[in-house]
Amino acid sequence: MKKLASIFIILLIGISFSFGQRAIVKAEKAFASENYAEAVNLCSAAYQKLSNKGKSAKRKKAEMAFKTAESYRMLERYKDANEWYDRAILLDVQEEKPEVYLYNADMLQMMGEHKKAIEMYDKYLALVPNDERAILGKKASENHDEFIAKKTRHIIENVDVLNTKFFDMAPMFGDRKKSKLYFSSGRKGGIGKDKDPRTGESYMDIWVSDIDKKGNFTEPYLVVGEEINTEHNEGTVCFDARYKKMFFTRCPNVEKQNLGCDIWVSEAKGKKEWKKPTKIEGLKPHDSISVGHPCTIDGKYLIFASDMPGGYGGRDLWYTTYDKKTDTWSKPVNMGEQINTKGNELFPTFDLEGNLVFASDGHPGLGGLDIFIAKRVGLENKWENPENIGAPINTIDNDYALIEQTDKVGFFTSERKSNNGEYIPDIYRYELPPNVFTLKVIVSELGNEQKKIEDVKVVVEASTGEKWEGYTDETGAVFWDKKPDGTRYINEETSYVIKISKEGFHEDKNGSTFSTKGLNYDQNFVIDMNLLPKKPIRLPEVRYPLNKWELLVDSTINSQDSLLFVYNLLEEYPGLVLELSSHTDSRGSVTANQKLSENRARACYKYLVEEKGVDPRRIVPVGKGENEPRTVWKKGDEYYVVEPVDKEGVEKIVLTEKYINQFRRSNPELFKKLHQLNRRTEGRVISMDFDPNTAPPADSKYLQYVKYP
Repeated sequence: MKKLASIFIILLIGISFSFGQRAIVKAEKAFASENYAEAVNLCSAAYQKLSNKGKSAKRKKAEMAFKTAESYRMLERYKDANEWYDRAILLDVQEEKPEVYLYNADMLQMMGEHKKAIEMYDKYLALVPNDERAILGKKASENHDEFIAKKTRHIIENVDVLNTKFFDMAPMFGDRKKSKLYFSSGRKGGIGKDKDPRTGESYMDIWVSDIDKKGNFTEPYLVVGEEINTEHNEGTVCFDARYKKMFFTRCPNVEKQNLGCDIWVSEAKGKKEWKKPTKIEGLKPHDSISVGHPCTIDGKYLIFASDMPGGYGGRDLWYTTYDKKTDTWSKPVNMGEQINTKGNELFPTFDLEGNLVFASDGHPGLGGLDIFIAKRVGLENKWENPENIGAPINTIDNDYALIEQTDKVGFFTSERKSNNGEYIPDIYRYELPPNVFTLKVIVSELGNEQKKIEDVKVVVEASTGEKWEGYTDETGAVFWDKKPDGTRYINEETSYVIKISKEGFHEDKNGSTFSTKGLNYDQNFVIDMNLLPKKPIRLPEVRYPLNKWELLVDSTINSQDSLLFVYNLLEEYPGLVLELSSHTDSRGSVTANQKLSENRARACYKYLVEEKGVDPRRIVPVGKGENEPRTVWKKGDEYYVVEPVDKEGVEKIVLTEKYINQFRRSNPELFKKLHQLNRRTEGRVISMDFDPNTAPPADSKYLQYVKYP
């Protein structure tokens, strides 16, 4: 009986081992054929059957755990992949497959668990130093928050009228008017009725949705054409410039055959149908190699993605050119290390300017596939310096297959959490909203910036012809942002002219200008403007040596610099004609002071005309002598030449000789200061209509000094 029992136990072990071996063989075959949806179940089932006792059994169990994780990774079920990678690590699979740390880190990154991802990347780098994939992955997790903080203003929305609970992806416009959107979908109603053992999803077909004038999508329908869609996977469409040729990817799944994807081409049959397609031959060295994701502008230069040998790692972007004479395509050429990496480069398209748009998980990004733009070099078929387009278009999930409708609107595919709560490929729309601009105009009195002017009429005219007006408040300001209907006053790519006016002030005929052309950021425009009062203009102080008229330049003042105010004023107002008047204090004789003031006015005139090149007809030098004492404002013990805004406790004073003389003995310093305040140069507007073609000649005597004393 013991002998029979022993035989029975051995028989059971043999049967169990036989069943286990068969399960492993079946699982490995599905995995090798890239039938990941089947491999997930077969590999996990084989894992359950295997014992972890004994070195050989443990190694095989670890391998099944790893292949289960890999299958989940290929199916983009990151959480499941992470759990199975953890199981494989517990079985020490990293001793033979250190990449388990790398792939697990990638899964954690896609799940948003960046701290754990960094730990996994470090473990991998400890075993495989300097692996660029791990270095970039770790950097992406470390810089994730900073990357998100720099997100653009794009608004992202799920195009739910096109999306289903199945795969919907890779949009592409199918006509010049961009009124037809082609895309790939595994939705119900397609040609293929079975499930793809690679993905576990329905087979993909090419669908079309028409876009009406309001931008609404019609119910999608299968592309019309002979044998365009089949029981296999079709998708990732592109067209030549005339939309007469359609290139697309077909990925057959034939039992017991390891066939990769191919690129097919069909010619238009009228405006709505396509002819029977033909496969582009000669692109790949072996049937098991995949070529797909075609991208072209002219139908003669074709970019595509492939895992063929000779690349930089993963899937690379390659190109081929068409020879019309021989009706053949050239041997593919790798697009080089500027574009390709050790990761995957996929889904190439072109933007409106001919720049290359593609997805990559090998260039620095947020994790998974991100969308990049490489600038075109001249008119050559060459692109360089790929840049990540940033969040929110890119996320930690896979983002790819972007096309532009306008320079601000486009579509792309993303595997972020969809409206139905699942992480599956959906089509998204992005829009860059208009930049927000506001306008604030502040009006001050020329020469007295502290004095703001209320009730100034401000008229704004746009280059589009639009025009509006407003009035300044008590702070001298008027502000515009939104109109009553919600639209904005200041818009993109527009120039504006501002004109201001008020009674008692000279009209500003030139106004001020600003423009939003070329601006790609929000901006609050604050425009400071001035009005010339119809009264003497206070100029910066100009001093002279005692009883002389040379412009004083010493450690205390540079009178020539002070006169630059006049020069700039004349430049700003080309129609301005200015009386330049000089004054003296009351000391000395009336006759001598008159001559002295005339010479000082002419000294200013000569400097502006001879040194600065001002048209002499625009300045009239006048000597006022001691006849017009200055008006000042006294507050406490201080004297101000500019009227204070706060007038409380302020006394208005005319600096007559009688007023100043009261301080001769009691306060000699103040006595000198008040006399100095009377020695001044002022400006008065004579005209704002100077015309160099009709103005009379200047009086030549102004360039000559009068005899003094």
